[in-house]
Amino acid sequence: MADDCTYNDLPMYGGQNAKTPNLEKLAREGMTFDRAFLAEAICQPCRAELYSGLYPMGNGCNWNHSASRGDIESMPQHLGREGYRVGLAGKVHVSPRKAFPFEIVDGCDKNCVRNPTREMKLDSIAEFINRSNERFCLVVALVEPHVPWVMGDASAYPPDELKLPPNIGDTQETREAFSRYLAEITYMDQQFGQIMEVLEESGKSNDTVVIFTSEQGSQFPGNKWTNYNTGVHTGLIMRWPRGIPVNTRSDALVQYADVLPTMIDLSGSVSLDQPKFDGNSFGQVCRGEVSAHREYAYGTHNNVPEGPPYPIRSITDGRYHYIRNLQNENLYIEKHLMGIKGNGELNNKYWQTWVFECFDQPELLRLIQRYQLRPKEELYDIANDPYEMTNLIEQEELVEVRKRLSNELDRWLQSQGDPGVPQDTPESLKAAKQGRHRFGNHP
Repeated sequence: MADDCTYNDLPMYGGQNAKTPNLEKLAREGMTFDRAFLAEAICQPCRAELYSGLYPMGNGCNWNHSASRGDIESMPQHLGREGYRVGLAGKVHVSPRKAFPFEIVDGCDKNCVRNPTREMKLDSIAEFINRSNERFCLVVALVEPHVPWVMGDASAYPPDELKLPPNIGDTQETREAFSRYLAEITYMDQQFGQIMEVLEESGKSNDTVVIFTSEQGSQFPGNKWTNYNTGVHTGLIMRWPRGIPVNTRSDALVQYADVLPTMIDLSGSVSLDQPKFDGNSFGQVCRGEVSAHREYAYGTHNNVPEGPPYPIRSITDGRYHYIRNLQNENLYIEKHLMGIKGNGELNNKYWQTWVFECFDQPELLRLIQRYQLRPKEELYDIANDPYEMTNLIEQEELVEVRKRLSNELDRWLQSQGDPGVPQDTPESLKAAKQGRHRFGNHP
């Protein structure tokens, strides 16, 4: 698992800069999912969804640095019942431990803000894989390319030679930051390659399902902390020599809540007492038996505690992406990105250059306005406009698409007991951090 890596900055998703030979090898040996999404583009909520198979409202983690409910179960319990040892190396960032009782495996940095990042040690990972002949599940949660961007060789990415994505402003500071970010992607890829070598040396490679995910988008405006496609769209690659066709791509729409049910499915479980998840297994897609999975993927965002409340809800059918900004009369403010908190001198100084230089560059001003001044509704054709630069909400020929997505989003919000505009009082945020919050249809 990468940390804050925008999916289409990777070569297998069209990225034109990053060098990732190990991930590209994985894609050739397995299946690449072109339409995989997570419900919330924030570190802790998206991990809670991935590990529990429950949407944010279902597991209770709706804000960053908040706890899930203590009465839920996650990967260690579900796979433990199937006879697996379940460990986690690296960044944990989910709580409480009662809900996520992973065996903690040493060797990877657990702190994404360390400068420099602790170098990975493979001994503990190798020991966990080779400890016995019991089945194992190991999550390796790396901290790259999360800020600070300090690892890897940035000289391999000369700033002036880069092709920036259209949703990122073109200033010299931005180019230098993007260079450091790309270096961390390559560093992450090297770490992944080392882990795969350990697996190969164990002799268990052919019997092991390998899953890579890029997590949410990077810490550039319009990616992480948003419901835009480059925030909630994730890279997902799966390899299993005994079950997944090699060098294939899938258009099946899948979501993080589907991953744990899929893992249980691929484990060969025949239990009649299947746990209740918000997601469903896409194991048949993995095995090449069907080409489609879910009809819609859903998204949510509240912005707390990363900035003032700014509730957003969204839905995609894989082609069109509908976004609803529930308090669009407010400015969108994100404290880390804008340098209000954090190491802005090293990582986020580029945002100030957008502001300073927008007087002479209309495109910079447009990007600032896109980020901070949002319409009530947005609709994008992400198949042809993955960076969502053209809002189609007023297009008459898409009225039925908008209605269909809006109605389904309403249905999902009601099913989740989503309050919409949250009342984020100090008391409710304290309760969230302790996993004591209660919402609508979730006890």
